[in-house]
Amino acid sequence: MNRAIVHIDMNTFFVSCERLANSQLNGIPLIIGGGERGVVASCSYEARKFGVRSAMPIQMALRLCPQAKVMKGDMELYSRLSHEVTEIIQEKAPVVEKASIDEFYLDITGMDKFYGSYKWTDELAQRITKQTGLPLTFALSVNKTVSKIGTGEGKQKQNLEIPEHLVQAFLNPLSVRKIPMVGDKTFQLLSRIGIRTIKTLSEMPAESLQRMIGQNGIELWKKANGIDNNPVEPYTERKSISTEHTFSQDTIDIAKLNRVLLGMVEKLSYQLRSEAWLASAVKVKIRYANFDTETKQCRVQHTSADHILAKIVQDLFDKLYQRRMRLRLIGVTFSGLVRGTYQIDIFNDTEEMLALYQAMDRMKNRYGFDAVMRCAGASFKPNTKNEILKRKSE
Repeated sequence: MNRAIVHIDMNTFFVSCERLANSQLNGIPLIIGGGERGVVASCSYEARKFGVRSAMPIQMALRLCPQAKVMKGDMELYSRLSHEVTEIIQEKAPVVEKASIDEFYLDITGMDKFYGSYKWTDELAQRITKQTGLPLTFALSVNKTVSKIGTGEGKQKQNLEIPEHLVQAFLNPLSVRKIPMVGDKTFQLLSRIGIRTIKTLSEMPAESLQRMIGQNGIELWKKANGIDNNPVEPYTERKSISTEHTFSQDTIDIAKLNRVLLGMVEKLSYQLRSEAWLASAVKVKIRYANFDTETKQCRVQHTSADHILAKIVQDLFDKLYQRRMRLRLIGVTFSGLVRGTYQIDIFNDTEEMLALYQAMDRMKNRYGFDAVMRCAGASFKPNTKNEILKRKSE
């Protein structure tokens, strides 16, 4: 039986949420982002006509479209509306994967025998828009890669259904940029040897691609040929991430405690970014030598940035640790998680800070999460039983 995989993409989600809350924003160029030195988190189609794109510096965006209205963004609103959409989909779809705050994969294999897969998906899409007021695009095909590419094309051609016998004909004329795993560097590499369309890429020997770009070359060749066996992973909402550190000897050394806290924050923050989460609550836990345990927590604006979370953790620890007795354990918890595709707090941080975090995370992904750290937290080595991340190479 051929699989039936749907990809749903909520169109310009942040912009649509803001317009739902304020109809006066309809029809005008709108940019969601933070500050004059921040970056674009999302932008309306009216702004895109001027060349504005996500992750572009705000200053550059305003040079391209000076009449645009810039808004900081309201992650609480976006999270609430995303949850409403998720509930509607989960009520109807047999298997749902929430890939980010504004996109979903559905496995509806076998639905065509009883109802018609495209008709079922179209009615679900209409129900989502009717109940939430949010526009969306969907594509239905045989796997996740083709359906995701289909939503990108569907934004110009409406919702698409790409049956198995038409997959290659659909993919062939498209730019290799349309393949989800192709970034700027890979595109430039392929362009230098004359590979610009998926058709040309699909006809290239898989072994040659592997020699050029490593093991990913095989995956790239498969996707160019419409092959993707990755399953739709059932969605479960994660509530929090945390780590604790028990000292081998009870300590009252404030400098040591601060170093350990910073190391814990860096590792948890990296996990947030790696798994595309943003946290909205922070909790610090301490346990004294006599086993008395105390905690303190606070709400924060959604973020996954070390430098923001570290300051909050430090402030909480300073308020919490008042008895000046020796400590045997400290812990940090980030909760109130929402899906976010942005590496840091894109509504507040500058383009320089975004570039710094992206560079750091690339090094962590390649060499392990302690490959590059702030000096103050570099001495922290988590206990094996408490270690929350393992090296990519393991």
